[in-house]
Amino acid sequence: MVISKKLNDTFQAVKTHVNNTYNSVDASGAAMVIIQNNEIVAENYWGNHSKEKDARPVREDTQFHVASVRKSYIGFAVAFAVHNGYIASIDDKVTTYLPTLDADLLNGTTIRHLLTHTHGLREVDGEIDREFAAGQSWAYRGINISLLTQIVKETTVKTVSEILNEHVFQPLGFTETGWYAQQTDKLAEVIKDTNDPIWKTHASTDGDEMNMYISARELAKWGYLHLKQGFINGEQIINSEIIELATSLQSPNTIDVDLPQNGFLWFVKDLPAKKTEIGEFVPKSSYQILGYTGVAVLVIPEHDVVAVRMFNSFGSPDGFDYLADIRAFGDTVMECLS
Repeated sequence: MVISKKLNDTFQAVKTHVNNTYNSVDASGAAMVIIQNNEIVAENYWGNHSKEKDARPVREDTQFHVASVRKSYIGFAVAFAVHNGYIASIDDKVTTYLPTLDADLLNGTTIRHLLTHTHGLREVDGEIDREFAAGQSWAYRGINISLLTQIVKETTVKTVSEILNEHVFQPLGFTETGWYAQQTDKLAEVIKDTNDPIWKTHASTDGDEMNMYISARELAKWGYLHLKQGFINGEQIINSEIIELATSLQSPNTIDVDLPQNGFLWFVKDLPAKKTEIGEFVPKSSYQILGYTGVAVLVIPEHDVVAVRMFNSFGSPDGFDYLADIRAFGDTVMECLS
């Protein structure tokens, strides 16, 4: 994928906002890339890969741990499976594709519920438990991601990473996006107080673990691929119906209107919702994906904009209002466009 670069000062306030966030969280490095009207108009890098002396500076090829941003790639794989008929409908029951699961516990849980965080399932001590009835509320849990990656593999006979590599990464020449089993000098360290290995590399590179690292420029290009509905450099690389499935509102109408709204795991802006993670001034039909490391991709089709921010922090420090900060990120982008 080729995107020309024509830097300007339009998004200076966003740069300041990202820099302020960088200085407010426990991170050693940060990055920001903004694409507008088919050009990279802002690109900034701060700090180093770690807090170690003589650590590698953050630069264009630095890859950050993206945490839950990986879910947008899993959402793509599910949309690919639906579009190509491997999954008949997202309203099919999960047990249709994973028949060994407890049908009584799943109790009508559908793929739609998994995709929109309305499944009501959680994992407790390695066992699946029910938190609320499917389609009746919203909760951000990890069990749905595990089930979705299993469904993709069962139906397509390919892993999430195989689908992405074959249909996205290789055609677009992405070399700084992937799941990693070993550390490389381009992977920024996740700054954390815990030794939890989940935030490190993992033996599996199938796309079912949280070991995905991406550079800021390729994450922006991922957003741009969606913004352009798969039409890149004069060629329809991805069928637009796959992108439309992934980024349009899919949440069941049975949940409270103030709960977050989702497409295929992307957060989407539709009706006003008090608990949305997208800024108040960001227009309808925009969509966003977030990660625990502070990473975010915001796509605003109405203004032909993709905005990416990246940090290597493990969550938020005490007293830091993450929800207010991520909403302000989008609203600052909108201020720059007004």
